[in-house]
Amino acid sequence: MTEETLAKRFDLPVLEDVMLCKLVRDRIPLVPYSFAKQKKILPVEENERECIIALSDPTDLEAIEELRLLLKRPLKMAYASRSAIELAIEHCYRQKEGEASKLITGVDAKETASESPDDYDLLESKEENPIIRMVNAILLEAVQQGASDIHFEPTEEGLAIRYRIDGVLHRRHQPPRGIELQLLTRIKVMAKLDIAEHRLPQDGRIKLKHGGRETDLRVSTLPTVHGERIVLRILDKGNIFLGLDQIGMDEPLLKEMRKLIRMPEGIVLVTGPTGSGKTTTLYSAIAEINEPDTNIMTIEDPVEYKLNGISQMNVNPRIELDFAKGLRHILRQDPDIIMIGEIRDRETAEIAIQASLTGHLVLSTLHTNDAPSALTRLADMGIEPYLLASSILGVLAQRLVRRICSDCQEAYAPTAEEMAELKLKFSRTQFHRGKGCEKCFLSGYRGRLGVYELMPVTSRIKTQVLKSQDSEELRKAALSQDMITLFSKGVELVRAGLTTSAEVLRVTRMVEEGV
Repeated sequence: MTEETLAKRFDLPVLEDVMLCKLVRDRIPLVPYSFAKQKKILPVEENERECIIALSDPTDLEAIEELRLLLKRPLKMAYASRSAIELAIEHCYRQKEGEASKLITGVDAKETASESPDDYDLLESKEENPIIRMVNAILLEAVQQGASDIHFEPTEEGLAIRYRIDGVLHRRHQPPRGIELQLLTRIKVMAKLDIAEHRLPQDGRIKLKHGGRETDLRVSTLPTVHGERIVLRILDKGNIFLGLDQIGMDEPLLKEMRKLIRMPEGIVLVTGPTGSGKTTTLYSAIAEINEPDTNIMTIEDPVEYKLNGISQMNVNPRIELDFAKGLRHILRQDPDIIMIGEIRDRETAEIAIQASLTGHLVLSTLHTNDAPSALTRLADMGIEPYLLASSILGVLAQRLVRRICSDCQEAYAPTAEEMAELKLKFSRTQFHRGKGCEKCFLSGYRGRLGVYELMPVTSRIKTQVLKSQDSEELRKAALSQDMITLFSKGVELVRAGLTTSAEVLRVTRMVEEGV
């Protein structure tokens, strides 16, 4: 008997959206976090007579009685799913805004960081050491604000702490002088790095728990003239959307992309600069074609997210395991689909092409500005044109633009210059922008959107590749078969009120001007 069936049997009201309940919405916790987390039970509303609690298991009478003793008032039970309660607990107990700043301001430079277990939940931590509390608060704040990276940068003025949110760095904190070394040492301890080594770069990982969720941090240290610099890449599994329909592709492009990744053999490439979402697109493609009767294998640098049912391998330069060597061994494992983190050299490209010609579907990335340039880049590596024409199925170029914050969005009339930059005729039209509010940290943006340019390698493109691999000629051939460019797609998003002209020009200007 399911919990929901039990709820009906006990005649309990069902809470459709726990997040709308007053105590959750206003983040007012009435019980200790450890109790709510363990029992999966949460007070969500209260009045003078009683307290309404959300629970997923009506038969857990012990937890209900404990809660009655804790609150010392009558309880009214309501059913909610386990996942909804876990989400509400994480929201209700999350760190308050400004908590990290308060801890940093109040820390004493004489305090030192002591050892503490690495597997505790940050929301549950009662650590008394101010350095450890400060590091925990910074990590938790960055995760809650949706940062992708945390930068600890030593400067002449002291240590600057910046978060990269939606692709843009924001300065957040500057700890008082005298605690920089202790703060960075604490991070190195958490990442299990050599705290005595300050002259060589080091790499490590930290696994965090917060509100029952797990987040991996990739840690990189680098010696600079002002001291050791540390950057943490946040790999939050809760924020990754797997599935091509989840990453912002429109219907025609989605249909064409799905057609390409369902091909039995050939190469599909995703291009764009660092941080443009290429890996997420590849993971989304793999998630769609992952079937029990399919052997999917990947080689990555490094493996960012672990996917169920897929064999993933890290490259390891220390033991001379690079993409080419790893790919050779993968081919002996009877794969159907292979994902290569990046094609960086001729050797890897040649093995990938041979794999595609012998009955494998290969997915990989390249660093090029647009889709046609990918074929030019491979030709520059020394790949023969006839091999490109016979193996490449299609190339997807992409960028990420920041989405206008829905809470502070306002309409305005664009100037003639702005319309000209977007190559639009000046008319009575309205664009949108964000004024800046607390929810978007005064930036006017919250979240990001994908901008895509797909070039299927049709017979016309193949003919052009055999004739000339010049990127401009390939671009003309692609445009002649109605390829929608990154710039054109960006303009569509501006006109739809989803992003700003400044964002589109920021990420597509170089492509449009052919730089």
